[in-house]
Amino acid sequence: MLFPTLDFALFFLVVFGISWEMRHRPEPRKVFLLGASYFFYGYWDWRFTALLAGSSLINYVAGRLIGLSENGRDRKLLLGMAVVLNLTILGFFKYYGFFLDQLAEMLYKAGLERDLPFLEIILPVGISFFTFQGISYVTDVYRRKIEAVTSPLDVFLYISFFPQLVAGPIVRAADFLPQLRAEPRLNRSLVSLGILLILLGLLKKMVIANYLATELVDQVFFDPSMYAGPDLALAIYAYAVQIYCDFSGYSDIAIGVAALLGYRFRWNFNQPYRAASLKEFWRRWHISLSEWLRDYLYKPLGGARGGSFLTYRNLFLTMMLGGIWHGAAWTFVIWGLIHGTALAAERLVMSLKSVPATAMAVAGHGSGVMTTIDPPARAGFISRTIGVLVTFHIVCLAWIFFRAENLVFALQYVQGLANWSQPGQFTSPFLVVMVAASLAAHFLPNGLVTGTAKTLEGVGPIGLGFLLGFGILLIQSVAPEGVAPFIYFQF
Repeated sequence: MLFPTLDFALFFLVVFGISWEMRHRPEPRKVFLLGASYFFYGYWDWRFTALLAGSSLINYVAGRLIGLSENGRDRKLLLGMAVVLNLTILGFFKYYGFFLDQLAEMLYKAGLERDLPFLEIILPVGISFFTFQGISYVTDVYRRKIEAVTSPLDVFLYISFFPQLVAGPIVRAADFLPQLRAEPRLNRSLVSLGILLILLGLLKKMVIANYLATELVDQVFFDPSMYAGPDLALAIYAYAVQIYCDFSGYSDIAIGVAALLGYRFRWNFNQPYRAASLKEFWRRWHISLSEWLRDYLYKPLGGARGGSFLTYRNLFLTMMLGGIWHGAAWTFVIWGLIHGTALAAERLVMSLKSVPATAMAVAGHGSGVMTTIDPPARAGFISRTIGVLVTFHIVCLAWIFFRAENLVFALQYVQGLANWSQPGQFTSPFLVVMVAASLAAHFLPNGLVTGTAKTLEGVGPIGLGFLLGFGILLIQSVAPEGVAPFIYFQF
């Protein structure tokens, strides 16, 4: 079930009304929301509700056993078994075909061709997201950051809650489970924020992302060898906007829908294209995944401990595995390697720059001159602008491999960027302005959305309802026909 559809609107109206009628009965309300979440997921394919339930059961049982155990070795063993089970389920559905293809090719080249057990496997929607939530839950129980939940209902609802089920954000148990234990309250703050985020998400997805996809990006990426530099450059800028609007639009709607049901999710995007470094970019882009990779992969690998070489290795491995998480293709691996390499190089450059800065500070102190070295605070407009441009273009280079159908097309795309001998076919004022305005929006003041939501609190329930209805009709009237699936549904 897609958010920008009449089916979802009717579904949510029913869920909204019934759930608030049950607000004084927390356990029945959770049962109802769990049933609604499974209906939402099963609307795509009912067969995979069993997979969702099985994943939830594994993590509930593992969490209970870890919580009951006081033996460190047993706890570690139980955690390892839970993580392996989660990753085995994810790996089978997501990577079985890819690895079998690679094995068949290797055997063929070695003259050892064999019949392999190829299967037609459907990738369950949202499997990466609910698997990561399950792993984070059992890991946090193991680390004693949260108590193991005794009620299976809470764990099942945490993993399957429909607003974030199929494309995130990846919600932490420590943030969500306490909300299930409290009586939900719907106030004007949540309503105004929820409605504003839903409208903003619909605008991003239905208008900006869909127009850029249908009018430019899909055509150019279908066969990049047919186009010259101007079209290829505009298309990759457009894709940078498209994937941001598509994914952040989904996150906005998910956060807004959850707010209308009385639950708060953390922000998942924060104007990522205004970042002046790759490190800053990953603090602003898909924040829930970035923090998940940091807390459950980068730090367990050793993080920044153990010296420079191990730190660079850990950055490199984290981003490479993050690329593999996105899909079973070499293009995603290269996407991760580009980010991993750039992050390691960026860290090396910053460490080299800090040496003369430290020496200057010492010299200034010794001569009696007050010298304060604070590069982030003292960074001038020019240096930050250069940082933003360099970071954005590294991200765009990686997006080519992320979006391309295969490695051959990605390399053709990169090569074609050097060919500016022909004028662009797609450089219409409409598309150029849409791309430019969407990128410029990343430099609007921080807190604009929350500030606007605060202002809307005084409108009242009737005014907010009118705003939601009128906004949806207006967006629907200017959006292109059809509803394309969200990009991150495939991950």
